[in-house]
Amino acid sequence: MFNNMVELEDSPRLDAVFHALGDATRRRMLHELTEGARTVSQLAEPFEMSLAAASKHIKALEGAGLIRREVRGRTHVCHLEAGPLASANDWLSVYERFWTGRLDTLEQLLRDADAKSSPPKGTKS
Repeated sequence: MFNNMVELEDSPRLDAVFHALGDATRRRMLHELTEGARTVSQLAEPFEMSLAAASKHIKALEGAGLIRREVRGRTHVCHLEAGPLASANDWLSVYERFWTGRLDTLEQLLRDADAKSSPPKGTKS
């Protein structure tokens, strides 16, 4: 049922990805990068934070393999690297299947209860 291989083989990488995703600022930075490459200044701007603070967030994202930084002279340009998100998605999909199964069972129980409480067709209540 549970695919231990994803968890055991990629545990340090998954830990880094989930750590990086655990912060709202980093999630928003990643979202910005879905629209295309951004400089560190552009990523920092919506948060009104210093470049040093933005750099700490970017380092966490880099450590998780979620972004790649390209240095162009004095400008650092960040690019989304979505590959590590696939491992996180694989890990989460186990729980998606679990909850889907549970919700399907609940739906059937509710339908059965509704059918039992409804008067038979053709009769008037």
